[in-house]
Amino acid sequence: MSARTLPEAAFSRTVLGSGPGLALAHGAGSSVAGTYGPILDGLAARHTVVGVDYPGSGDTPRSTTPLELDDLADQLVAAAVAEGLDTFALSGYSLGGPVAIRAAARHPERVTALVLTATFPHRDNRLALALPVWRKLAESGDRELLAEYLTMMALGADALQAMPDEQLRQAIGFTAASVADGTPEHAELAPRADVRDDLPHITAPTLVISTTQDRFTSTRLHHQLADTIPGAQLVEIPTGHLPMVERPEEWQKLITDFLDQHRA
Repeated sequence: MSARTLPEAAFSRTVLGSGPGLALAHGAGSSVAGTYGPILDGLAARHTVVGVDYPGSGDTPRSTTPLELDDLADQLVAAAVAEGLDTFALSGYSLGGPVAIRAAARHPERVTALVLTATFPHRDNRLALALPVWRKLAESGDRELLAEYLTMMALGADALQAMPDEQLRQAIGFTAASVADGTPEHAELAPRADVRDDLPHITAPTLVISTTQDRFTSTRLHHQLADTIPGAQLVEIPTGHLPMVERPEEWQKLITDFLDQHRA
């Protein structure tokens, strides 16, 4: 069905649920479980969910060469097709946003809807400063220092300030333990990811979820996506970069309500 030849589906993947297809593209330094874990069961209650783990995440071996956006996008589509989904919606979070956008641009006949959360069409100056720090900390091997940086950057101001000291240290410890081995490669790809030329050609109904307290991806970038993708809708959620931590139920509802409106 696809106009492009798909590669063999080689990444480890998560498959849950039944119903219309929904392919998941996770964030950098994370995995399907790390990004979507708190809402996976809710999504799978209404969809056949297929998510792939990028190289160095989950059970996918770490890459020895730089990652390429086209490869991640094609692997996501290949996994969904391998699970019997001819068409499906796409959900992309953070780095998964450019992955999902590129997948929708390269395989438009397969994509029924697109949901983009806390993401970006290209690096701005904030990302140009934040991502190299993230990469260098990941390469240093000091997971606690990396976790402190990520906790400061990723949590919204309200959620961060509301944490007692003990809970804050627990959050840092959890983050340190869950850092993907492939984080340096993910953080190297992110500033090279540029999907601006793809945006005007997206034909699937699109929802952009703007995380309004986000220190990684700015609301300016969220609005750029919504303003450039034809017919895209934009909604706001008052969180930092981690809606799955701060407001998982609200995030899930935004996704499923939109997909219900645009069932194939």
